[in-house]
Amino acid sequence: MSVATFLTYLLPHRLLSSLARKLAYSASPGLKQWLIDTVVRRFGVDLGEAAQSDATAYPTFNAFFTRALRPGARNADPDPAVLLMPADGCISQCGPIVDGRIFQAKGRSFTAAELLGDEADAAPFRNGCFATVYLSPRDYHRVHMPWTGTLRETVHVPGRLFSVGTAAVATMPRLFARNERMVCHFDTSFGPMVSVMVGALLVSGVETVWSGVEIPRYADALTRKDWRGKGITLERFQEMARFNYGSTVIILLPPGVAELTPGLQAESPVRLGQALATRTPNQT
Repeated sequence: MSVATFLTYLLPHRLLSSLARKLAYSASPGLKQWLIDTVVRRFGVDLGEAAQSDATAYPTFNAFFTRALRPGARNADPDPAVLLMPADGCISQCGPIVDGRIFQAKGRSFTAAELLGDEADAAPFRNGCFATVYLSPRDYHRVHMPWTGTLRETVHVPGRLFSVGTAAVATMPRLFARNERMVCHFDTSFGPMVSVMVGALLVSGVETVWSGVEIPRYADALTRKDWRGKGITLERFQEMARFNYGSTVIILLPPGVAELTPGLQAESPVRLGQALATRTPNQT
């Protein structure tokens, strides 16, 4: 483990993230514009893709960070058998879930049960597949549905707020199973599907389309919300949630329902709406 990564154990994660949130929501014209201009310049943000391309028109830095795209900037793969990439970013890792374990990086892994916060919730995905997508500061920060699903339950799992950058992923054991996260369980035409919104240092805000801001408040204990019978069905490619700041989203699929798109691998750049996986023939 690097010295920098070790030192992050000592940081007051929630305090720092709360302070960053205050800056992100500040309406101070000078401060918000400095933050926006700094990110645009440093990370090469393409505002030509945004519904609002004028960097000075955003009332806060968070409004800029969670900006909508202009119509047609992203499109869903036209093949109806394709599950879609849920976000812009790059693949952190993807592949099979082997005996309930999810690969992180460089020989490190964690269990689906650790990630989801429950052995029973993880059981349907034991030998399925996963994709972990990292959203960098330059990316569009809304997460969309890979496939049409009806929300069954959300689980807010408490944790730390470590960085999810490349260095931390390579060195921090069980990183995604340590960080604060929102687990979203959906029922689909092929069975269960999970989308996990993982918080991170300074980038820990999660907001869903069905209930608004979920994180913060930060959790002190695992918290479940039952959404069965509420009729919350989201269509393939529809917006599901957003990061107030960015982080990582992890998709879990059961065994035998889909095959990941060939060529996807760690560090592959990806865009919302491209092919993540294709339904297997016996699952049509």
